[in-house]
Amino acid sequence: MAGRNGRTVRDLRRGNRTAVLQRLYFDGPLSRFELGPATGLSSGSVSNVVADLVADGLVEEAGSVDSDGGRPRTLLRVAPDSGQMIGVDVGETRVRVELFDLALNELARTERPLTAQRYDAEVIAGHIREGVAEVLQAQTAVPERLLGIGVGVPGIVEHTADRGAVVHGQTIGWDAVPLEQLLRATSELPQSVRYFIDNGAKTLGQAEMWFGAGRGARNAVVVLFGSGVGACLVTPEVERGRAVEWGHLTVRVRGRRCRCGAPGCLEAYAGAESLLARWREEGGRPPAEADEETALTAMLAAAYPADTGAADPVALAVLEETAEYLGAGLSDLINLFQPERIIVGGWAGLQLGTRFLPAVRRHATTYALRHPADKVTIELGRLGPDAVTVGAAILPLADFFTSGGHRPAPAPESPLPAWRTALRERTPGA
Repeated sequence: MAGRNGRTVRDLRRGNRTAVLQRLYFDGPLSRFELGPATGLSSGSVSNVVADLVADGLVEEAGSVDSDGGRPRTLLRVAPDSGQMIGVDVGETRVRVELFDLALNELARTERPLTAQRYDAEVIAGHIREGVAEVLQAQTAVPERLLGIGVGVPGIVEHTADRGAVVHGQTIGWDAVPLEQLLRATSELPQSVRYFIDNGAKTLGQAEMWFGAGRGARNAVVVLFGSGVGACLVTPEVERGRAVEWGHLTVRVRGRRCRCGAPGCLEAYAGAESLLARWREEGGRPPAEADEETALTAMLAAAYPADTGAADPVALAVLEETAEYLGAGLSDLINLFQPERIIVGGWAGLQLGTRFLPAVRRHATTYALRHPADKVTIELGRLGPDAVTVGAAILPLADFFTSGGHRPAPAPESPLPAWRTALRERTPGA
């Protein structure tokens, strides 16, 4: 039965379960007494919800604390082994697949390096399917507890009714690739296991906001600095973040050709791929046959030698110019969105690290308007190179919380006869 606001009793129960699960997950362990003020629920509602969640195996006891003159209060927490998620990062040099428990402890992982045909959609889909199958064969895997598979990809992700998630990845040559259909084509997973496919910068942003440098911020921009650059905008209106194609802002008219085909994009000057290309063009010599991560390490060593040797002036000049382009690009984000925090992540951003960040901060302040620039902090992400994978795994976890911790019902082996379906619909409580 629906109330005046359209919400049913089932909706209210699901909302109460969601509230308790989320508070225990982010702030737990907590006692039943503490859950009341934390969720806004009455003590009776808290007791009922906790009893349901304990019966479902989602919540467990986690010790006790003394109370003021009364009996010790039992602490509760979300049971880490009550669910599992898979996170996938389709990166520039590899496809990484990780299996996590509900507390985001890593249970298993595998990686597939990408070759010259690295962005062939069928190849990528094959790597993901093989990686998922491999981690689900680990001793720690419990496939029946799998909540879903999150996938972070480069490009714009469109969610369609007929083809599922479709990826528009102009920089990697993906034109409306029906990735979800490709993944399901030869998958042995049941249809009830959902895929959650989204932009990699958004999954990075999700991870940093939940567990990393973004915790506590209401307005933030999380920047992914890898082969290219991207960003995720988080505001009170868009709590789970929105991917923005920051790397394709024009920073120079008739400038260098970007991977997307347009001239003068920020990515053509600030991405690791363009950074290394400019070093080569100026006479730099990265190691032969090295991947981008190895080549960037060599460039940093040349620009900032650990011993008393002379720095490579070409590598140093290119890095300094890249810092200015990144700072100018961040100033656009500051002026447009006025965030309280900007977080720089991605494998290249973390590799350049603290040596790079002071110059980026200085240039961002120079190019931005004073008032919003005075209110923003710019810092490195805290979750390391696995942040995109963790964020991808959070996608099914967030959906699980939204559903009140209810798992999707498995699809029946065959359709029910029409007479049985009609009878079930007439039966109260069916």
